[in-house]
Amino acid sequence: GNSNVVFALYDQKENRWKNQFRLETNFDTLGTQLSTKVPLYFLEHGIGPPDIAKIGFSSVVPEINKTIKDFCENFLGKKAYLISAKSYPKLPVKTNRPQEMGTDLMCNVMAGFSRFLIPVIIVDFGTALTFTVVNQKGDVLGVNIVPGIKTAVKSLFSNTSKLPEVTLKVPDSAIGKNTTHAIQAGIFYGYSSLIKGMIETITDEAKLEFTVIATGGLSGVLTPLEKVFDEVDRNLTLEGLRLITQANT
Repeated sequence: GNSNVVFALYDQKENRWKNQFRLETNFDTLGTQLSTKVPLYFLEHGIGPPDIAKIGFSSVVPEINKTIKDFCENFLGKKAYLISAKSYPKLPVKTNRPQEMGTDLMCNVMAGFSRFLIPVIIVDFGTALTFTVVNQKGDVLGVNIVPGIKTAVKSLFSNTSKLPEVTLKVPDSAIGKNTTHAIQAGIFYGYSSLIKGMIETITDEAKLEFTVIATGGLSGVLTPLEKVFDEVDRNLTLEGLRLITQANT
């Protein structure tokens, strides 16, 4: 992803995701991070390269693809399957813009639709906040993109001289009592209203009854949205990555 490279191991015997960890997506240091931190993580958790049966890889940052693919071959001894537009014809889900559709979003679509087999809206809280709309046939109707919550906070901090960078914490009141509280209230209650409004507008236009799934690092932070989401699954992208890799290898 744009902010982090997320690794996770799926235990095929237990049918669940385990051992998830992250590295910063930094072009200059990624090679060093991979060669030092990943082997150390494996060692600490009693995992060896022979334990890895298959590797799936989704990327929206093409500049780092070779670094990660080389690492997988050199350290894990296996080639990583890189998801691309060529992966989509074998899937039960479809998009009419395969070259434009981010592989992370297609992973979300694959996992979300395969689980419910009904229309879904997937809200992904990443560097960008995305809404991916899928109909009852598994066709992607479209995607909406908004700056992510962390992105908005950083932009506010970077472009104003007097406003501080605040922690992402839901305030007790929607009315700011001080500068920090004011920013927190604006971000959290503002984004909550944005998300509710976007879902309502999409639903009205599509005239479908959607199941709404939230995923991404901040998907569980916006407590005012607990009743808006039918499910919160932080592993949704990973699960889709696994399913797409299986379908193509």
